[in-house]
Amino acid sequence: MSTFTIFLVLIIIVSFLLVVVVMVQNPKGGGLSSSFGGGGTQQLGGVKKTTDFLDKSTWILATVLLALILVSNIAIDGATGAAESKALDPDSATTSMPAPTKPTTNNTETPIDTTNE
Repeated sequence: MSTFTIFLVLIIIVSFLLVVVVMVQNPKGGGLSSSFGGGGTQQLGGVKKTTDFLDKSTWILATVLLALILVSNIAIDGATGAAESKALDPDSATTSMPAPTKPTTNNTETPIDTTNE
């Protein structure tokens, strides 16, 4: 498996987990965090601990995703050996432009008579 494939799979997994964690949260007090502490009973640590866990997991997953993207960019550029673009290198520019052609004029057309008769 190539480095690109490994980073691609990891980025997709972390992105999916981040979407799931964000969708579970509800900023208005609903969602999973309110169902754990609803009805005045404390279940699985209550609302506060669930909200803290979801907040921390969101930040951790977002940081991991950002780090994976940056590291994959460095790793992929290092593996291919093409750190700089050849488009900016004047020595490697060996493109030849075609010779300019003369515009052809077609003088066989009859001129338009603009005089009023």
